This record gives sequence, structure tokens and C-alpha cells, in this order.
Amino acid sequence: MKIKILPILLVFLAYILAGIILILPIYTVFSEAFSEGIPKYIESITGEYALYAIGLTVKVSIVSVILNTIFGVTAAFTITRFQFPGKNILVTIIDSPFAVSPVVSGLIFLLLFGRQGYFGNFLSEHGIKIVFNTPGLILATVFITFPFVARELIPLMQSQGREEEEAGLLLGASFFQLLKRVILPNIKWGLLYGIILCNARAMGEFGAVSVLSGHIRGKTTTLPLHIEMLYNEFDSVGAFACATLLVFLSLLTLIFKLILEKRTASQKNAD
Repeated sequence: MKIKILPILLVFLAYILAGIILILPIYTVFSEAFSEGIPKYIESITGEYALYAIGLTVKVSIVSVILNTIFGVTAAFTITRFQFPGKNILVTIIDSPFAVSPVVSGLIFLLLFGRQGYFGNFLSEHGIKIVFNTPGLILATVFITFPFVARELIPLMQSQGREEEEAGLLLGASFFQLLKRVILPNIKWGLLYGIILCNARAMGEFGAVSVLSGHIRGKTTTLPLHIEMLYNEFDSVGAFACATLLVFLSLLTLIFKLILEKRTASQKNAD
């Protein structure tokens, strides 16, 4: 009897915790966002600064995902297919954003590229502005999302081995032919999974971006920063209305994640 009760209690406890940690906050966000009616909600998410913040968030996320995808595929292929000095150091560098606080990383970039930073004079002389500008936001987001694609592909490519690639080379295939017909098809689901995680993290990044943005409304405010500014100005309805957009994006990311997991599982069963 005890054996039957224990699983039920554990499942019940899991649902209670999920409700408190996930469902209740989401309910609070939406209830506050619509507390003054639908017109106020629409006005909050379609305002000039809100639309700019949405557009900037999408721009920063797209550029960050593209750069990290290129780096992730290159790094995973290099690490899993070659032996070279400093290989362990490279793996440690890839994992470093997990160990460094986003705020600390933002401060590091500020000290490097700010007006009084190490490269400040050089950048000023050439009219290049990174800090308090879009390039700074992209730089911070790229660093924070650095590991996601590579970390998904490295164990996947290690488990697959290199037999198919070696067979292609023996048949006279070039590297780009191998990339198109062997490497990318074999890692496509892991690559998409890493891209989804990378994009989700990029859209919600706050700490490092906050340090490098300067909170210049209509210029360097991404959606999370715009939400913070509205809340600090006691516009809670506007803040929560914009927060629902991040909730929708998170739910969309979760749906894609579940689809990829099912496709990956079905592919493994077919193999």
C-alpha cells in the first residue's frame, strides 16, 4: 500500500510545485496586463518605444543566433574530429559563460570597449561606438549564449563517430560536399535544438545587456529592459503587457522544443 501511495504523493507534489513556480506567475502576469482592459493592453504593446524594443530584441537575437550557430558548428567539428594543443582550454572557454555572472561579463566588456576602457581611445579615434549602442548589445548577447549550440553538438558528434565522413573522403567528396550531405543532415535535430535554446536565452537576456545599454529609450532598450523601465516608472500594466510578449515567445520556444524532442525520439526508434 505504501508503495502505491508514494508515487501518487510525489506526482501530486510535482504538480503543486509546477503550479506555484510556473502557472501562478504566468496567471499573475496576464491578469495584471489585462487589468485595465484590452484597449490599454494593445496600447501598451503597440507604443513607439515598445515596438522599437521588440524590433531591437529580434535584431539582437537573430544576429547572436547566426554567429553562435556558425561558431557552434565549427567548434563542435574541430573538437570532435581533431586532436590539437589547447583542446581542453577551448572547451573550458566555451563553458565559461555558464560560470560568469552576466552582470560581470557586461562590466568586463564595459572596461574593454567603454570610453575609458582598454580599447576606448582606438574606437573613439575611428568613430566606432560599441558601448551604449547596438553592437554592444549584440556582443553581450553573443557571449551569454556562446555555449548553447556548441554544447548540444559536441556530445552528439562524439557519439556519431566519423565513419561516414571518412567514407565520403575515400570516395573523393570535398569538405563542402561532406558538410552538405553528411555532417549537417546527421546533426540537424541537435543543431535546431541548440538554436532554439540559444534564441530563447538571447531574447530574455537582461544582466549583461543592461550594463552595456545605458538604458537609452528608443535606442538601446531591448524588451526586457523596456519592461524594467516601465515597472520602475510605476506603469505596471504596461510592464506586464510587454512581459506577456516574452511569455508568448517562451511558450512558442517550448512548443518547438517538444516537437524536436519527439522528432529526435522517433528518428532514434527508426534507427
